[in-house]
Amino acid sequence: MQNTEYKIPVPSFNFIEGGKHGEAGLAFQEFMVIPQKETFQDNLKVGKAIYQELKKILGKKFGGKNVRLSAEGAFAPPIKRISEALDFILEAAKIAGYEGNIKIAIDAAASEFFESNYYKAERTLFSKKELLDFYGNLVKKYPIISIEDPFAENDFESFAVLKKELKGKTTIFGDDLTVSNVGRMELAKEKKACSGLVLKPNQIGTITETLEAAKLANDFGWKIMVANRAGETIDDFITDLAVGIGADFIKSGAPFLKERMAKYSRLSVIEKELKK
Repeated sequence: MQNTEYKIPVPSFNFIEGGKHGEAGLAFQEFMVIPQKETFQDNLKVGKAIYQELKKILGKKFGGKNVRLSAEGAFAPPIKRISEALDFILEAAKIAGYEGNIKIAIDAAASEFFESNYYKAERTLFSKKELLDFYGNLVKKYPIISIEDPFAENDFESFAVLKKELKGKTTIFGDDLTVSNVGRMELAKEKKACSGLVLKPNQIGTITETLEAAKLANDFGWKIMVANRAGETIDDFITDLAVGIGADFIKSGAPFLKERMAKYSRLSVIEKELKK
């Protein structure tokens, strides 16, 4: 009998990496695919298939030697336009036969390209209003269901404006904004800055504080995405944590490198156990 007290978080696979992790001039840090199948096992199958097609597309376009892998197993191609990264992902999904079965999540990590009150992206200096409009146009054109850290980490007001503009259609996640810290979360709630929490146990420091942050996010009605950090091992604890707290999403990089797959493999095991 399935244990209905638990749910399996939906994977958010990192496919293209930019920002400080990409080193190729692409402003946003992560471009992720969120498969929309009913089970994690099917979502993993979708993720792997699209990943392999994307590898072929980028290799043909830029040459294999010019497309390196990030620490999370995502591709770091020499592209600078955000729309180009999204187009490559959708092309790979179409070739793999899953065009209508995915959504996209973005981790902008905007603090990394914020300079002197402007956001430097695509060889352009965006004002806050211009970046806000840029996000709005992306959401209209692409199946984007979440944006993480769309503005600098202390710009609660711009987070709030974007959240209001998107009218609940796209989850606004706080990571650098909230740092899994209940004090920062309470401030974000007060300012209506976001509707989701990126939860990282080794960011806040202790399991007790992690669980406190998860409870507060649930009390706020926020989505929760449990995530690893850039440096990882094959430890799979965050998978059990994500299931235990009822997280909506889990992100642990691409469905490729062993330290990333350790988390996803553990999730497959848990899903099977819950179906018994």
